[in-house]
Amino acid sequence: MEAKACLKYARISPRKVSIVLDLIRNKPVDEAMAILQHTPKAACEDLQKLLKSAMANAENNHDMKTDNLYISECYVSQGPILKRIRPRAQGRAFRIDKKTSHITLVLKEQEV
Repeated sequence: MEAKACLKYARISPRKVSIVLDLIRNKPVDEAMAILQHTPKAACEDLQKLLKSAMANAENNHDMKTDNLYISECYVSQGPILKRIRPRAQGRAFRIDKKTSHITLVLKEQEV
């Protein structure tokens, strides 16, 4: 049995998110939440909300106990890129790519 939560079109680069996901992969839920609260990275706020959502899904939809949950899978993939243009010298244009992410968390119950 597994519970899943997805965040689509998050306005943060997938590279920045994957750094934080590596910290919480295969950790118990309470330990992962503590790591997210005390890590000064931009992705932590979105991941904290996503983890709470996955925990609520596990509890309400799958009747799983939140004490035994751990993060079995977590991954990020690239979403669409918002392309913006910044004016530069001599009439040139400089393109700025604003990247988006699709983040997925999967929780499972530990075998006791």
